[in-house]
Amino acid sequence: MEKKKIVKKFKGTVVSTKMAKTAVVVVDGFKMHPKYKKRYKVSKKYKVHDEKGSAKAGDAVEFIECRPLSKDKKWRLIIKS
Repeated sequence: MEKKKIVKKFKGTVVSTKMAKTAVVVVDGFKMHPKYKKRYKVSKKYKVHDEKGSAKAGDAVEFIECRPLSKDKKWRLIIKS
């Protein structure tokens, strides 16, 4: 019996493309405060592998989890929206 691998997939906005074959993508989300029940915005930056260098700052992109490519890069660009 084979296990299905759950692949993490995110959408975000490119904020930097200054590294070779790497784009820094910020993903915004909301969290709920446990006591006060107020929603607040949280952001996280991911270093995403961009083989062709097609992403530019400000682009909306999708990326998925992959094997580790370097110390920080564990994500691969799939769609440039």
